[in-house]
Amino acid sequence: MAFVIQSRFPKVAKRFRRFTEGLDSIGKHAVFYGRSIGSVPKALIHYRTETIRLIAEISMGTGALAVIGGTVVIVGFLTLSAGFTIAVQGFNSLGNIGVEALTGFFSAFINVRIAAPVISGIGLAATLGAGTTAQLGAMRVSEEIDALEVMAIRPVPFLVGTRILAGIVAIIPLYSLAVVASFIASRFATVVIYGQSAGVYDHYFSTFLIPSDILWSFAQAIFMAMAVMLIHTYYGYHAAGGPVGVGVAVGNAVRASLIAVVMVTLLISLAIYGTTGNFHLSG
Repeated sequence: MAFVIQSRFPKVAKRFRRFTEGLDSIGKHAVFYGRSIGSVPKALIHYRTETIRLIAEISMGTGALAVIGGTVVIVGFLTLSAGFTIAVQGFNSLGNIGVEALTGFFSAFINVRIAAPVISGIGLAATLGAGTTAQLGAMRVSEEIDALEVMAIRPVPFLVGTRILAGIVAIIPLYSLAVVASFIASRFATVVIYGQSAGVYDHYFSTFLIPSDILWSFAQAIFMAMAVMLIHTYYGYHAAGGPVGVGVAVGNAVRASLIAVVMVTLLISLAIYGTTGNFHLSG
């Protein structure tokens, strides 16, 4: 029956095959993500030394890129740039209608809810995620993962669980630095470059900075870090085809993780701010 359909209706058979392959891929992702999350406690118990090593590598970088090429530096520069941009756009746009004093509100509102989480997620995908996919992909094509299985070392807890745990642990101080950097950049640009009174800026900034928003922002960053690590470890763990296949896996993982970062931001924003917005403006 399948042969008859394929011979008489090749286009229909091709579309059906693509549909089934897509469902099969979704199932493989789901199974791997479940195994990976379940391996995190095992990684914490049995591979603590490897986890600590990965936390240091994720944060500060290794080798020639140490200190200047770690995730902390990249995310810091990205959020600094985002903070400056928000201050420039906010001051000039609000100045057109004579309310440039509300630039502090822009910093407190946009940095916490949108800019810092999204920029941090992009930085994680471009640095931590891509590096993880390349590492695991190189191990897969050189048969190092198979060698771990031969030595009775469970590869998923040792390679995947440790990286997920390290990413979750490292994102907390990393995101703290990102938020502080965005606040400092916005204040510096508004007060020093544009000459607005520091008291005016600090008044509106502290008025509209909601502590619960910062806590939700941290939760959002943790979910993004977990999503990025899950996606990148999957593509790296299942890389095939030699060095070219590793490069393809890195590209696919970065695209998927960028989409995941935006989707996490969208879903959490809808869940938290979708009805009331947790915001009140009164004069």
